Amino acid sequence: MRILLVEDDAMLAEAVTRALTQSAHAVDCARSGEEADRVLATEQYDLVLLDVGLPKIDGFEVLRRLRARRSTVPVLMLTANDAPEDVVKGLDLGADDYLTKPFRLSELEARVRALIRRANASVSSEIVNGRLRLDMAGRRLYCDDQPLELSQRELAVIELLLLREGKVVTKQQIIDHLYGWEDASSSNAVEVFIHRLRRKLEHSGVSITTVRGMGYLVEKANG
Repeated sequence: MRILLVEDDAMLAEAVTRALTQSAHAVDCARSGEEADRVLATEQYDLVLLDVGLPKIDGFEVLRRLRARRSTVPVLMLTANDAPEDVVKGLDLGADDYLTKPFRLSELEARVRALIRRANASVSSEIVNGRLRLDMAGRRLYCDDQPLELSQRELAVIELLLLREGKVVTKQQIIDHLYGWEDASSSNAVEVFIHRLRRKLEHSGVSITTVRGMGYLVEKANG
């Protein structure tokens, strides 16, 4: 999934980015409220991790402007201040969750997974389709409880398709979910990932269908 991290603490931003990237997420990082506001006005994300204490424009104002543009992207607020009035203010402005610094990276990752599941109307950390089972917490895909060896980006592609089961996912949507600002991307790369996944899923009973001129689709497997 594509995540925007808005954090002016360079060391924390690096640690969070590294952890989320290792979990097959594409992470962009903005270091100020102004930069975040500018990016969010033009780019699409699956989740925003938004620090409250930002230079020039604080996180509350970034959130207020985001929701004023009618964006429904999930937002997890990060703050060093756990004062109840600040928590209430963030939630009233449209934040979906709140996490107080310092925090464990494992807790942040768990909250990220929960918000992504909620945004995709999934109540479980596992997605089951026929003989396939995707463990979103463990970042593994299984067929008949046997793990399939996937690269991080292959895992990210099948996760997106399974989360949107029955819906067409375009190449551009896949690119947007796989790559951050600094990554090179192309539709050819998406075709390569789809080809590899089809080969690895060949005996699973789950297939990736090409919808000509639109994108790709995973439907509910029989049985």
